[in-house]
Amino acid sequence: MVKDILRTTEEKMRASNQFLRRELASIRTGHATPALVEHIKVEYGGALMPLNQVASISAPEARLLVIQPWDRSIIRDIEKTILKSDLGLNPSNDGTMIRLAIPPLSEERRQELIKVVRRRVEEGKIAIRNVRRDAVEDLRKLEKSKEISQDEHKRADEQVQKLTDSFIMDADKIGREKEAQLLEV
Repeated sequence: MVKDILRTTEEKMRASNQFLRRELASIRTGHATPALVEHIKVEYGGALMPLNQVASISAPEARLLVIQPWDRSIIRDIEKTILKSDLGLNPSNDGTMIRLAIPPLSEERRQELIKVVRRRVEEGKIAIRNVRRDAVEDLRKLEKSKEISQDEHKRADEQVQKLTDSFIMDADKIGREKEAQLLEV
């Protein structure tokens, strides 16, 4: 019982940090990365599809993204979607592919993005703490129903806390790495 709770807790905390990584990858730095646009939804065949499922996305240079749709008929839709997104990028369309020049970030914009990163890291840490709270509650129920002893409960609580501390440190590290990327000129 206790092992199942610990395993589930660790899996949920790991998933929280993986989600945080994906969220932070979509924040624009001064470098071109396909993760910047791959989540953008484009209408194709009557359904909204992520851009990475209707086109190939590559970064041939540090400040350039190239998007090549597999079906050229949607190139205009991709271009309009990128213009409507909050990325602040201007696509250039040559009929077969879209080029996105990634402009360098201003100091003011860097500071705004760092605040966004810190907020998302804090949200990730809150998610981890919520997982801890649920695990502690499950352990409390086990002790109350006499399925585990008080000592087992105390040991399991300590293990849950160690997991929590470890994953919160990892979330902080993920945030610091993203901040360092944003501060690179």
